[in-house]
Amino acid sequence: MEWLISQNIILLAFLAGLFTWGCTIIGSAIVFFFKNISRKLLDIMMGFAAGVMIAASFWSLLAPSISYAKEASYGNWSWIPAAVGFLIGGFSLRLIDAIVPHLHLGKDIKDAEGVPTKKLSKTALLFLAITIHNFPEGLAVGVTFGALAADGASKAALLGAIGLAVGIGIQNFPEGAALSIPIRADGKSRLSAFYWGSMSAIVEPIGAVLGAALVMVMMPILPYALSFAAGAMIFVVVEELIPESQTNGNTDVATLGLMLGFVLMMVLDVALG
Repeated sequence: MEWLISQNIILLAFLAGLFTWGCTIIGSAIVFFFKNISRKLLDIMMGFAAGVMIAASFWSLLAPSISYAKEASYGNWSWIPAAVGFLIGGFSLRLIDAIVPHLHLGKDIKDAEGVPTKKLSKTALLFLAITIHNFPEGLAVGVTFGALAADGASKAALLGAIGLAVGIGIQNFPEGAALSIPIRADGKSRLSAFYWGSMSAIVEPIGAVLGAALVMVMMPILPYALSFAAGAMIFVVVEELIPESQTNGNTDVATLGLMLGFVLMMVLDVALG
């Protein structure tokens, strides 16, 4: 453990980002075994991913944001960085959503959101939707590793950062399958569907490095950076994951999937952090 703590923090963040990307790649590989996946299973997977992200947003991001603010002498105002960063994170994702053309899973191409374009295929629009929403996950991993510089590189902080990476990696597995399977069902080859599903999370190691570097360069923004990542993740959950899991008649099992994901991430964070 001491060896890990002594390593370059940005390198650790990059490796964590590669891990979460790798989980997406593994999930996308399901397309080589199945052409279709049941809507019920897909909804459970989406609910599970939502639960993981909700739990991570609180235990791994918002709670530490408030703790760091208290240590920075915010006193009774320690909620300010958490509240401000959280709202900015959500509004930032809304702005990106409004600008970048994309298509949510299960929707027809006529329902594409963002700046209208006729040059992008349905596959490209689906890819952009997942990619947009993967970046906050990479950023969240990065800022938790960047926080090691402010935490004296403690064992608990390192375990907490690893726990978040593991949790996001676990929920990336169903996300990879949730993208590659519909692309395959839309007529693309297995290799093409696997490629698009895998590459949707390439932004995660990039976001991890950016998040860690930004926090280390400007340490006072740490509480804001943590809550920013939380706000962006909650926006993804409420705007995409929960609605997609609840609109196909599988509300109960999707909700149970969410609860399972929430508990798993909570256990990971509390046990490791």
